[in-house]
Amino acid sequence: MLLGLLAASGAALSYGVASVLEAVATRRTETVEGLDPRLMVRLLRSWQYVLGVALDGLGFLLSLVAVRTLPLFVVQSVVASFLAVTAILGAIFLSMRLGRGDWIGLGVVVLGLVLVGASATSDSSVDVSRAEQWGVLAAAALLAVLAVPLAKLDGAAGATALGAVAGLGYGVTAVASRMLPGDLSLDHIAGEIDTLLASPATYALVVGGAVAMLTYSVALQRGSVTRATAPLVVGETVAPAVVGLLLLGDRARPGWGPVAVTGFVLAVVGAVSLARHGEIEAPEPAAPEQG
Repeated sequence: MLLGLLAASGAALSYGVASVLEAVATRRTETVEGLDPRLMVRLLRSWQYVLGVALDGLGFLLSLVAVRTLPLFVVQSVVASFLAVTAILGAIFLSMRLGRGDWIGLGVVVLGLVLVGASATSDSSVDVSRAEQWGVLAAAALLAVLAVPLAKLDGAAGATALGAVAGLGYGVTAVASRMLPGDLSLDHIAGEIDTLLASPATYALVVGGAVAMLTYSVALQRGSVTRATAPLVVGETVAPAVVGLLLLGDRARPGWGPVAVTGFVLAVVGAVSLARHGEIEAPEPAAPEQG
């Protein structure tokens, strides 16, 4: 269990640093109309974005370790604390002042994580059926379809809608990671390749991750980072937690259910209150590309 908590904390740290780098790169990149994949190509020309994606990859690997050993509500609430990391980094390196409300938000996050960590127990997941694996893949595909019309929304509405889709996309990756079959430890994963390639959960993870990255990048260009990030945090924490409790056998320590719920809510609310700290000053984006 300790390994899982350390891995989740490492993932939050990686995501927190990555969010700063990616926000800078996205704000400096020419804006797009709709859900244009060319945005990702442009972003890959930025070293900040490439480094951010690399840190996201590290965060994903650490979160994969965590979700295989801990309930999803524990992992996702810890991962949501990446906004606390972003706020602290912004205060230290970017002179982004922390007000009284921000310090309260940080305190709420820490208290929530302490409660969640204290209520955590080792994973007691159940075997998932093939139909459930197909279900999470269908959810990822549905998000991809839904993102297309939502990407036509401008301003705050577009940022909020796409941020929510991105959060649900990351939620899909968390659920799919738990559903991956076989032993994924370093000394066994090579022998599990065929099993992984035959699992719908593997493709759900890929589709969900791709949808999340693209929609969040577009959301950052539609409006403030607060508008984009707050719904992302809610989507990537609440949805996987519910799925984990209903389908994957997630439970808190016996008698600690109320503590787990309280800690989860505090961690999420505190993280959302810090969403504005993803707002990085950058040159005004270029005019939208026509055609």
